[in-house]
Amino acid sequence: MVDSVHLVDWLLAKDVNIVSVFAPEHGFRGKADAGEKVESGKDVKTGLPIVSLYGSHKKPTPADLENIDVVIFDIQDVGARFYTYISTMTYVMEACAENDKKMVILDRPNPNGFYVDGPMLDPKYKSFVGMLPIPVVHGVTVGELARMINGEGWLEGGVKCDITISKCEGYTHNDIYILPVKPSPNLPNLNSILLYPSLCFFEGTDVSVGRGTDTPFEVFGHPNMSLGSHVFVPKPNEGSKHPKHEGVPCVGWDLTEFGGKNVQEKKHLVMEYMVNAYREFPSKETFFLKNGFINKLAGTDAMQKQIEAGLSADQIRASWELDLVAYKRMRHTYLLYPDFE
Repeated sequence: MVDSVHLVDWLLAKDVNIVSVFAPEHGFRGKADAGEKVESGKDVKTGLPIVSLYGSHKKPTPADLENIDVVIFDIQDVGARFYTYISTMTYVMEACAENDKKMVILDRPNPNGFYVDGPMLDPKYKSFVGMLPIPVVHGVTVGELARMINGEGWLEGGVKCDITISKCEGYTHNDIYILPVKPSPNLPNLNSILLYPSLCFFEGTDVSVGRGTDTPFEVFGHPNMSLGSHVFVPKPNEGSKHPKHEGVPCVGWDLTEFGGKNVQEKKHLVMEYMVNAYREFPSKETFFLKNGFINKLAGTDAMQKQIEAGLSADQIRASWELDLVAYKRMRHTYLLYPDFE
C-alpha cells in the first residue's frame, strides 16, 4: 500500500511496466479466507494476469519469471512463523536465485517484532506453515528475514537471492506498530495481531478462535467447555465461509479488552490459554485434531506431549530457552533496525 493506494495501482499510475502479479494466501488483494484456494486469473481492476502462489503452485516456475526483470515483494507480515507470507517469500527468493532474477523487498514494520519466543522448527515437521528453522515468534521484519535466509544458506542448494531491501524509516524493534490495513480477513486489528501467535495453536485443536465472528483471534471457546463465561456463535462471513462449530454457541474467554496488552507486557507467548483449555476440556482424546496440525503449527511434537503430560505454561516455555538463546545470537547479525531492550 502507498498512502492507502495498492502498490500495483500506484506503480501503474507511474507508468511502471508490470508484467504479472503473484498472489499469496488470501489472494492478491487479501480477501480470501485462510486455506481457501486462490485461483490464477486476472485482476478485475487492472486486467493484469495473476499467478497464484497458494495451493499446489507455491513456487514461481521459470515460465512464470520468463519476461520479468525484477520481482517486488511488498506484503505485510505479522511476525509468526506459521503466517504463510514468509513461506511465499522464501519460495520466491529461491525461484529468483535459480532463474537469475533480482528481487526488491519493500520492508515493513513487524507488529510482533518486540520479542522472540516459541519452539524452534524441527525439520521433521517442515511444511508451508513452517518452512524455516526459526521460532514461532521470530522477531524480524521480512527484510531482515530475507538477509537471514541468504546468510544462513536456507534456500535449496544453498543458492543466494540477489535482493535489494528498501528499509523502513524510523522503525525500531521496541515499537508497537498499528497496521493501517488488515493483513488478512481474520486479523482485523492490533489486538488480534498481538494475540495471533498465542491463539493460532488452537487451530490444531477442536477449540474455536472466533473465526466466523466479529472478533476472530480475540476470543476462544468450545460448545462443551466450562472455561470462561463468554459466549459466541460462529457464522459464515467474509473471513470464514465454514467456521469451526458453525451455528453452535461456544463458551470461553473474551480477550478483546486485555489480551493484546497482556502480550505487550509479558513479551512472550501466552501458553496459559492452551494449557488451561486442555485441562478444562471434557474429552481429552478429542482436544487435538487427529490430523496432527498442532505439530505443524508448533514445528514439533513436543508441545502436544507437554500439554498432555500436564506441564505448566512456564515449564513449556522453559523448554525453548536454550534454542532461543542461540537463535537470538544469530538473529542479531541480520538486524537492520535497533533491537528491543
